Amino acid sequence: MAAKKKPRTPEPTRRDFLYIATGAMGAVGAGAVVWPLVNQMSPDASTRALASIEVDVSSIEPGQAITVKWRGKPVFIRNRTSQEVEEANSVEIVELKDPLARNANAAEEPATDVNRSAGEGKENWIVMVGSCTHLGCVPVGLAGDFGGWFCPCHGSHYDTAGRIRKGPAPENLAIPPFEFVSDSTIKIG
Repeated sequence: MAAKKKPRTPEPTRRDFLYIATGAMGAVGAGAVVWPLVNQMSPDASTRALASIEVDVSSIEPGQAITVKWRGKPVFIRNRTSQEVEEANSVEIVELKDPLARNANAAEEPATDVNRSAGEGKENWIVMVGSCTHLGCVPVGLAGDFGGWFCPCHGSHYDTAGRIRKGPAPENLAIPPFEFVSDSTIKIG
């Protein structure tokens, strides 16, 4: 019996090469057109540089607050007195208009004072984005019916933990991601 011959694979032609080369050049050309469009959507270097800030809080006495700017927004940092912490702890969750903590450091926890503060051992510190959740106004500190913040534009009252207690604002003041990098320095962002 004669051995079977293997079927021949066709040799690549010049036309096959031209198809492959044209497709490759088209892909490179498409990438060259799309890349600048995608790249321009990225934040510029000055924005990335402001992604996080460090704030020295050693000079803030109990009962005092400061406002710093982070990502173009005001951020309230307050060293609450033990009485303010005690009053905030005594509030029941069912009394609150917004029962969620709105804390970027503790996902969807209830709005207890501990979940809104800097945490165990640092309950006296509270850090919040100072933008009213109603229309984005900047509330006035150490004011209002609950001794926290008051938005005079539309009458929203926040307590010392930044929780909405009265007025048209639908949510508690947001808490940005932050951490204490030392006993006297807070890193926001």
